[in-house]
Amino acid sequence: MRRTLELALCLLAVVGTPASAQEGPGPGEVVELLFRHMKAGDADAMQALMHAEARLVTTSVRDGVPAAQVLGVDGWIEGVRGSTRELDERIHDTQVQVDGGLASVWTRYDLFVGGVHSHCGVDHVLLVLTGEGWRIIHLSDTRTREGCSSS
Repeated sequence: MRRTLELALCLLAVVGTPASAQEGPGPGEVVELLFRHMKAGDADAMQALMHAEARLVTTSVRDGVPAAQVLGVDGWIEGVRGSTRELDERIHDTQVQVDGGLASVWTRYDLFVGGVHSHCGVDHVLLVLTGEGWRIIHLSDTRTREGCSSS
């Protein structure tokens, strides 16, 4: 009886997870895809990786004062769509943590605009698992020109 119950619970766990979520890219791969699509200027593909309620938080220091800007991702994605220069965000030292349907990706980056190094920092991306797979719900970054690996 106990063996039957264990088997039923295992089967329920597998059946309860949508096949598309099981087979799609993992959280780290979604973040890599995001920046590959950004480099290609493919705003539609970027949008497809976002949750409908996705937010963007950018932090920086302006004139010695910490600043934060909170936005929906639409403005950023439209900026990529309208850019005439290649936006190449190169990520490295990536750390991924997953617990059930929640994932956190922390990665360092260097941004090149039109082939010229612009700035560097850290991206922190929160993802949620949906019926369509992992989707970005929150993207935060820091921005600095000091201590960049590619400057």
